[in-house]
Amino acid sequence: MPLLDHFRSPVTDTIQWNTVLAVWAGSIADSLTQTVPREFQVREHLKLGSGFEIDIATLRHSPGSNGSATSKHSGWQPPPAVAVPATFPDRFEVLVFREYGGRHLVAAIELISPGNKDDDDTRRAFATKVASYLHEGISVLIVDVVTERRANLHDEIVRLMKMPDDLRLAPDPPLYAASYRPVIRETHPEIDVWVNQFNVGDALPTMPLRLIADYFVPVELEASYMAACRRRRIA
Repeated sequence: MPLLDHFRSPVTDTIQWNTVLAVWAGSIADSLTQTVPREFQVREHLKLGSGFEIDIATLRHSPGSNGSATSKHSGWQPPPAVAVPATFPDRFEVLVFREYGGRHLVAAIELISPGNKDDDDTRRAFATKVASYLHEGISVLIVDVVTERRANLHDEIVRLMKMPDDLRLAPDPPLYAASYRPVIRETHPEIDVWVNQFNVGDALPTMPLRLIADYFVPVELEASYMAACRRRRIA
């Protein structure tokens, strides 16, 4: 089915974009689970807005607590810290782990949200996250179907990682999928890049995702998108 515009009426009149991205992430995870060898595990990872990860402490202040955190555990209290503003990006991602001598993250698929493109800080935070994955040898696929904001996060990654300018995308068509594979060739670290641009109404591409060494799996964005739309009865 052709790609719909999930950020404008009439589609948004019946279902919100965050539901679509969440269901799509689950559909991609289901498809990959049927594709990858058993030594790999596929997991969705979803977080919207300023909510923290489960392993990041969230401080709760109560009246009369003088700013100290309330917890059933009492521990050493550090000296007062300097608090600075921070940005924690939305996450609609599918993570692939290899269960070999422990659990190791080997690949990530990022479905871009409007919040990731909101302003300079959120765009930089998203690009920094992708760059951090790549520097750790983790392959990344990003998919941008957000029509309501024109910022290009692939270009942000290109700028941050000082990639050649000719990797920047033309403004039209505005939507795209980009896959990045970190590799070392004859002691030289490199990033292989695949980009496919598309528009609302187009079929979605199949993109490569490297797991380990030269072992790739296809990520069938069209099939997983269709499955997500069927689950939520989106015409």
